[in-house]
Amino acid sequence: MPLIKITGLFGRLAALVLIVALAGCGRPAPAPETTGVLQAGVRNSPTTYFVAPDGEPAGFEHDLLVAFARSQDWSIEWTEEPHPNDLFELLDAHRINLAAAALPRAVVRDRHLIAGPILFESPVHIVTRAGERPPRNVAQLAGKKVALIIGSGHSPMLMRLKRKHPKLSWAALENVWPEELLVQLQAGKYDAVVINGMDFDPMRHVYPELGVAFDLPDKQQIVWALPKTSSQALRNGLARFIEKARADGTIKRIYERYFGHLKRLDSSDILGILERRPTRLPGLRRHFQEAQTLTGIDWRLLAAIGYQESQWNAFATSPTGVRGLMMLTGETADRMGVSDRLDARQSILGGARYLVMMKEALPPRIPEPDRTWLALAAYNQGQGHMEDARRITQARKGSPDSWADVKEALPYLSRGTYAAAMKYGYARGGEALHFAENIRSYYDILLRLEPEYKPLFNLGRRSDADASPG
Repeated sequence: MPLIKITGLFGRLAALVLIVALAGCGRPAPAPETTGVLQAGVRNSPTTYFVAPDGEPAGFEHDLLVAFARSQDWSIEWTEEPHPNDLFELLDAHRINLAAAALPRAVVRDRHLIAGPILFESPVHIVTRAGERPPRNVAQLAGKKVALIIGSGHSPMLMRLKRKHPKLSWAALENVWPEELLVQLQAGKYDAVVINGMDFDPMRHVYPELGVAFDLPDKQQIVWALPKTSSQALRNGLARFIEKARADGTIKRIYERYFGHLKRLDSSDILGILERRPTRLPGLRRHFQEAQTLTGIDWRLLAAIGYQESQWNAFATSPTGVRGLMMLTGETADRMGVSDRLDARQSILGGARYLVMMKEALPPRIPEPDRTWLALAAYNQGQGHMEDARRITQARKGSPDSWADVKEALPYLSRGTYAAAMKYGYARGGEALHFAENIRSYYDILLRLEPEYKPLFNLGRRSDADASPG
């Protein structure tokens, strides 16, 4: 059958009707270059596809797929399945054009499917309970109860290692998600589990009692899978997109958005906020929520700033003279109308207004979330030093509007190498980097544990937490 180029609104509508009709008959999904619609299969996971707090779909592979479809002027029809095997079956039946589920290249090839270009490489972790003496190498796994997931591609790795370590053994679990594997490890059912870094890293904040003992020698190359009958046009378009996305920093920026900050906190930091949350946050919650109402900034992000600054201690004071829950300088407090820095409500409202000021000082073209991460660094170092960091970023051939690029330039604020690009002089740029990245991590934790605040729905209601003394 000849390929027909369908253009215009009515053509796209006709294509969608055709897709629905074919799907109902169990017929193969048409090629996206014919219909203008990419049929994408995804798995719900922190790496691939999930619903963000704002109700919109998100995820590293989701964002990259959207960028790919946009580059081809296609729309996307999403099919969500719980396990990779379900997606493989859809590919075998030619019901989707492409599957994205953090799929290892070796696994895709074993299924006799087409492996797309390599998106990134993931380390393979051996994860154990942090309170126990961890094994340091494969030899020390002998005699341990080890588990992995069938279809993860980890069995062949262990089989190769078993030749040198015959006592190595493991349980292969079927139809288990990575998080379920971690739950069973934490419960003591296993001594160690084998899991990819891209699956474990987003879970570090949820399971601070677990830690990486060591990594296996080989990394896994993550790809998208295509059916054997996929068109050459689709394969070529995908290859060109990934090559360009790697060259222009698109993959780097998307990867940074989801994974760039995940290893900043250690287990004691994570346990610290989890332990203080029930005792210190209830009395402050209403102040953070009031600040959200006044500024539009998510109260959980403001609470993350407050924790990073003072561990939610309204009376905190540093040797340099910054004080209060949001650790404001005297000058900043005056500018924000804060008369008493040790008053929790005043400090929180002043800090929120100051963050808004930092965001508004940035060029309007900078999108979210980069705009917020840049503003956080400016909150710590000041807007002048942030502009210096952006100038250094340009000098290093990076984008001054990308947090992924600017964060690499921040440490150079303390080095004379780039003095010519620094209008405001020396600054502890590395400190601003850690400040922003820690807040991102604390924000992730609070997003999981604390509900969003919707003033229209909470108007006139008073919770037990709101009734607590400030």
